Parts: sequence; C-alpha cells; structure tokens
Amino acid sequence: MSVYLNGRFLPLAEAKVSVLDRGFLFGDGVYEMVPVYSKRPFRLKEHLRRLQASLDGIRLANPHNEAEWRDLVVKLIAQQDFADQSVCVQVTRGTPSGAQPLRDHPFPRNAAPTVFMFAQPLVTASAAQKAAGVCAVSAVDNRWQRCDIKAISLLANVLLRQQSVDAACAETVMLRNGFLTEGAASNIFVVNDGVLMAPPPSNLILTGITYDVVLELAAAHGIPHEVRPISEVEVRGADELWMTSSTREILAIVKLDGAPVGAGVPGPLASRMDGLYQTFKQQVMRA
Repeated sequence: MSVYLNGRFLPLAEAKVSVLDRGFLFGDGVYEMVPVYSKRPFRLKEHLRRLQASLDGIRLANPHNEAEWRDLVVKLIAQQDFADQSVCVQVTRGTPSGAQPLRDHPFPRNAAPTVFMFAQPLVTASAAQKAAGVCAVSAVDNRWQRCDIKAISLLANVLLRQQSVDAACAETVMLRNGFLTEGAASNIFVVNDGVLMAPPPSNLILTGITYDVVLELAAAHGIPHEVRPISEVEVRGADELWMTSSTREILAIVKLDGAPVGAGVPGPLASRMDGLYQTFKQQVMRA
C-alpha cells in the first residue's frame, strides 16, 4: 500500500513520524475521510472545504491550496490497487524544532505541519444489511464543546462507539440535555409523520457531507423536511431512524436500546432516500 507523508509517496512500512509530533502527544490535528468510487473522489471540494474549517478551528494554517490537495488525493488514489476507497487526510501541528521544550501545551514557534494520507478499501452497507436495518444504543453525549471540528483526538467517540460494539449494534445515538446530537461515527436523521428531521449544525455536532446530500435531495424531490432541535422523546417515538456517513451512506436503525423503531423494519422513506442517493452518486461519478 502506498501512502503520502510530508511531500513523498512511499510504502506504508516506510512512513515514519516523530514521537514528539503534536498529533501523537496532544491529538493536536484534524482529519478528513473522502469516499472514492471507481477511483473517483466523491464531493472532494466539499470535503476540502470542511478540512479548511477544521484547520481554522484549531488555528493551523492550511499547508496546501485546493488545487494542490486535489492533485495529491488523485495521485494517492491512482497508486492503490482497489477501486472503491476511503481516503484519510490527516494534518497535525507537527514537531517542535530547536531548543523548545519537548512537551509543552502552547503552539510551538517552529514546527511545520505533518501531512499524512492513506487509502483503504471502502466497504459500504450491503443490500442485505440495508434491507434488514441495524440496531443502536443510546448514550449521553459527554464530548467537548467543539464537535464541529473534525479533530483527530477521538477518544470520547471511540468509547461511545465501543458501547454499541459491546451491545452487538452498529451505532451509538448520542443525546445531550434531552436532545439528539449525532452518532458516535455518523449523523442521525429522524422521520415522524412523513417529515424528515435533522439536528441543526452547531458546535455540538459535526455535519457530514452525506448529511448535506440528504438534505439537498429532500429539497430537490419535495420531501418534507425540517432542520431543528429534536427531542429525545421524538427520537424514541420515531417512525424511522437513520444513520448516515460517507462509508455507511444511508442505513436504517430499526431497534434502539432493544426497542423497535417504528415497525421494526426499514421504513419507506429510508428506502426512497437510499435510491435517490445512489442515483445522485452515479450522476456525480459520471460528470
């Protein structure tokens, strides 16, 4: 497998980063995950825009402009021997140089960002999984107050996601102060009485690229939808509950904390939206 590290494409086994890198010591960095279909990146412009927002959020200068990023991502994709990929782009604040303390919280004066990219096979939900739906558990959202930054310091998300793994479920649905935020590794949509609902963008959630596409498709196809705070009562009484992400795409949650969601099977709007999403994806890839 070929990866990219600080200006070089090289085999994964040869990629080395200093143990004093800020990403290793503090989780001081951000990342993006770009889905790739048939060696074509999906919504790359939007992913790079979100990467810029995350870099701005941690006050780290972007090491590349959009054209440079696009060129690097395309070159990395071309070097893999699998067509459908998930490309991870990671930027940290780097390693202090000179006589600065080895470990100190403030931003170092002399450090170049570390840029690392790799690709792995993209595995989306199977037709059988979509037809059956998945289960989820709920948990209190105890993460920090800047969830809109796609930061590499993901320990809280890891622990929350592990709760669903321990319960043999696909996701953890997070609630904060009685309202839905998101999943541990996804966005969550609610359907009640034929209306699609999504929590609004804020510092408490990371709105995904798939989140945006779903709302765009709802608007384009006349599907009633609302972007507003969603209460826990609405979540637990939902007709349909979905998780969305670049890798899971649109996947119905049919059981939450052991109780059926709606009829306990994927609902009609989830099936319709998945069809619209797949069509849209193919159109984008052909453009």
